[in-house]
Amino acid sequence: MASINKVIAEIKKGNPRSAWAQGVKKYALELLDDVKEWKGGAYDLSPKAYEREILNGASSWKEYSWGGSALIYDEDIAKRLSTKSELKVTRNGERRPNAREEWLDTQARALYQASRLIGKAIAEVDAAERAAAMKKASAKRRL
Repeated sequence: MASINKVIAEIKKGNPRSAWAQGVKKYALELLDDVKEWKGGAYDLSPKAYEREILNGASSWKEYSWGGSALIYDEDIAKRLSTKSELKVTRNGERRPNAREEWLDTQARALYQASRLIGKAIAEVDAAERAAAMKKASAKRRL
């Protein structure tokens, strides 16, 4: 199991370029900060159970978003996930982001991607910890 602080550090290493990717990263860090606050700083994240923890009782990311567990104002969501030109087209979130979604649906997609980013970071931290443990065990055998 990966330490929540190590997972946060792994996500912070990334350097997203697009406004969308930057917003997804910010959601991921906020989700982890929330779990850290609820469970305590030394909490370990299991690769299989992390999504249940970060959903905090919601059954899906849509429910999480529409239930008010993340940003609730269209303007705030638009500012987090959009470029300046997209903000201009949507009038800073007054208009829908596209014909199929409301801003809360768009946020749900970003939250889902943030959860995948967290899962990837957990896997990377776990792999690094396993490799370090194997290297340490190998060094002991040589002695």
